[in-house]
Amino acid sequence: MNRISRREIRFFYDYGDAMNIFPKGIFNKYFFSLISSAFLLFLVVPANFQPAFAGGFQVAKYAGEFMAIGVGGRALGMGGAYVALANDVTAGYWNPAGLARITYPEISLMHDEQFGSLVNYDYAAVAFPYGKNQQTDSTTMNQDGESSKQIEYNAASFGVSIFRLGIDGIPDTRSAWNDINGDGIFNDGPDIRPDYSQITFFNAADWAVYFTYAKQHSENLYWGANLKLIRRTIGDFYATGIGFDVGGLYAASENLMLGANIQDVTTTLVAWSTGTNELISPTVKVGGAYSFQFLGGRFAPAVDVDIRFEDRKYSAMAHVGPVSFDPHGGVEYEFKHIAALRVGMNDIGNLTLGAGVHLPKLDIDYAFAKFNGADQLGNSHRISLRLVIEEEKYRRDAE
Repeated sequence: MNRISRREIRFFYDYGDAMNIFPKGIFNKYFFSLISSAFLLFLVVPANFQPAFAGGFQVAKYAGEFMAIGVGGRALGMGGAYVALANDVTAGYWNPAGLARITYPEISLMHDEQFGSLVNYDYAAVAFPYGKNQQTDSTTMNQDGESSKQIEYNAASFGVSIFRLGIDGIPDTRSAWNDINGDGIFNDGPDIRPDYSQITFFNAADWAVYFTYAKQHSENLYWGANLKLIRRTIGDFYATGIGFDVGGLYAASENLMLGANIQDVTTTLVAWSTGTNELISPTVKVGGAYSFQFLGGRFAPAVDVDIRFEDRKYSAMAHVGPVSFDPHGGVEYEFKHIAALRVGMNDIGNLTLGAGVHLPKLDIDYAFAKFNGADQLGNSHRISLRLVIEEEKYRRDAE
């Protein structure tokens, strides 16, 4: 057990909870062998969605873990300490308030393979700036007695992010074994062999779609919110959920940024077609980042703390009663907006490394995450692209 990381433990817990909705025998050693379908499934409310509410509710520890993996090579290379640095299209995930800081439309893509390419994780997002700040006819007086025009802050942004985690081609062997006695127990013996022609395959897939709105409130304060739709499928069984995130970002000084993101702020309901209802508890992410010039480039150390309320005594770095704390941090060195190097420690205590290259209108970022059980499940390599449509006609303040 000491060779398996907390992220791996959370992954197995997550799918372990889902396994309980299946008849015994459907899962075997082939279970982890992901995902297909269209996110349009989110837009159709299942016919038997309402009856699912009649069942009991349970706070499902790790039920939302697939939404805690993170996105973007830049952020993940810094150990996921990005809640205060978020200023691009990936802010829709890390801190929706940061999306208000974009100047041009942006598109981002990422692919990640985990556990020896067993699990695929994919991400795509697009964001658009909307509105601009304008001076008004009113004036204000500062402490030095100088007057200046008041500014009406109308800068806002919209974004859509899509996440997918899953496993494809999982063998279902229930019909491949003989039940001679009809007692529901598969017959065993040295001469018993499965009928391979009766083996079918299914997928286990988790989808999430985030709709983000962000706005600048004042010179130093930004706020934002997410509406997120969740769809989980395992074979013929499925779940649908809806949740909300709210975030804030504050520029304490020219170099110091402070941020907070409350994920699943109202507690997110995930209703299974079996009648089981799961509740995802809120997660509070708080952090700070400080930027300064050094060695001809820019250094940006950042520290975040993830606070959860799921009684994670054994998978968290620290806890007080049912409240757990997972600190993580990282640092980025960017040289003249040409290239960047990153290092960090993520929320499960593992080393992360990263690098990025800035091309005209395109950023290419790579992140590496080391798992303690690398010899069994492999490390994680993530590649992300960020396209900035940097044309004057699309600029936020363009007339």
